[in-house]
Amino acid sequence: MKIKKSLLLALCLAVLMTTACTYKSAPTTESKTNPPVKATEDAQKEGQILNLAAGQEITTLNSLGLIDNPTIAIQNNLFEGLYRLDKTSKPTPGMAESYEVSEDGKVYTFHLRDAKWSNGTPVTAKDFDYAWRKALDPANLSPYASFFDDIVNGLDIHNKKKGIEELGVKAIDDHTFQVTLSKNVPYFLDLITAPVFLPQNKAYVEGQGKNYGQEANKAIYNGPFVLDSWKHEEGYVLKKNPDYWDAQTVKLETINFKIVKDNSTRMNLYEAGQLDMTGLTSEYTEQYKGSPEYVAYPDPGMRFLRMSQKNKYLKNINIRKALTMGWNRQDMTDVILNNGSTPANYLVPKSFVMGPDGKDFRAKHEEGFNTGGIDEAKKYWEQGLKELGETSIKLELLNYEGDVSKTIGQYLKNQWEKNLPGLTVTINQQPQKQKLALEKKADYDVSSSGWGPDYPDPMTFLENFTSNSPYNESEYKSTKYDQLIDEVRNATDPAVRWTTLQEAERVLLEEDAAIIPMYQEAIARLSKPYVKDYVTHPFGVYSSYKWTYIEGKNK
Repeated sequence: MKIKKSLLLALCLAVLMTTACTYKSAPTTESKTNPPVKATEDAQKEGQILNLAAGQEITTLNSLGLIDNPTIAIQNNLFEGLYRLDKTSKPTPGMAESYEVSEDGKVYTFHLRDAKWSNGTPVTAKDFDYAWRKALDPANLSPYASFFDDIVNGLDIHNKKKGIEELGVKAIDDHTFQVTLSKNVPYFLDLITAPVFLPQNKAYVEGQGKNYGQEANKAIYNGPFVLDSWKHEEGYVLKKNPDYWDAQTVKLETINFKIVKDNSTRMNLYEAGQLDMTGLTSEYTEQYKGSPEYVAYPDPGMRFLRMSQKNKYLKNINIRKALTMGWNRQDMTDVILNNGSTPANYLVPKSFVMGPDGKDFRAKHEEGFNTGGIDEAKKYWEQGLKELGETSIKLELLNYEGDVSKTIGQYLKNQWEKNLPGLTVTINQQPQKQKLALEKKADYDVSSSGWGPDYPDPMTFLENFTSNSPYNESEYKSTKYDQLIDEVRNATDPAVRWTTLQEAERVLLEEDAAIIPMYQEAIARLSKPYVKDYVTHPFGVYSSYKWTYIEGKNK
């Protein structure tokens, strides 16, 4: 999700939640090294405080805003939709106590439980009706508006052909919310665990105006935790929500997040016992691999480079292909990352989803596209320069802050300048919020980016690059690609849908070289043995603290 956005390598390693990252099948909890146990009376007597490091500021508490994956993970712990992901990453009832679905799979009727916002106001079906329509309102259009495309009239509203009053949702009464889909969507319950489907209380939100979600006291919460304090660029504190309907399950009383961008500082804090978990970057991986506190797992988060076609040089297909092939991915994953991440020449990750034939999506194009080496890159480069009438080109690489991002940026610069004669690369490192703003305007040349899946289907990656997608962010426009994605949306035959998805990826990467895939992520971190049941998810909201607890810290 951006994801959506997804998308921060430095944070993926530095923040204690999977950011734009998730892994290939079952969720990972601390049970990888510590089998999960039921919280005991001893655990209840211990201080239920979790101390973590964050690599960046929260961007917003508004679930309809432009949010990055670390913020999505925080929102998942502060708010709750109709359904949320459970410890096994299966959708489980949240605000909805139960539901019925019609025989054709198109009409869902949700029955809401008695639940409250943190200000004591009841959570009602009207809160969902308001928020879902608002997400599609042209005045507030959410970056995740496409998530509503399969609801009756959702696509037409998204394309401004109909008004939001025609969206196929209805608050029948305070405790009954009905959703009518235009077709059967097998992953619909997974989909609605995303933040864009969270409820919002109209009276409160509109009372706050533009300030809504910008401070801890400018939001109300209905999830396992509330945001107790938020010191911008310093840290933030989550407290257990006593009004949460399932408060008895929540064991943690406090989660302290300290913003720490420096790797060595973070490691020192962990060793000093001031952090209970921390991500591992390559320079520390070998040192800790033998430790019982070391946890590592693969992930379906994908890292790639965007190329803004506002740049006259990057409009040239040969220049784009040269940049795609003109560097060594294996060295990046083996030396710079050294955490199990694997080189990728594809967008839809390996071992993510199986098709109707029972085979992995990657089976048809297992190794991906544009796999030629440096020599082939040089040929494309020379041809591109010839077509442009240039002998040299200058490009700027927009990058994240953080040590790992700096190293990756410098590596790409060195590789490209070495292998593509006449290319000069400058690096522009920006804080997350500023970087997202520049990407949104396609105001860059090349930008380090990525995506983590929002739901278990290839469309979670591929729909982002249609001409009208808010996450395209590169001025890439292809009638052929748009048509393929439209065919996927309208397909009724699962086999035809699957092959069309595979063809869409081929067009995006091989035919158009619209983005530069870099690698499929893996996560390595350290976790104190007393941290139990920390849950991460393979898609969507990335991490949950609802079940996490502390046991054995004082022994």
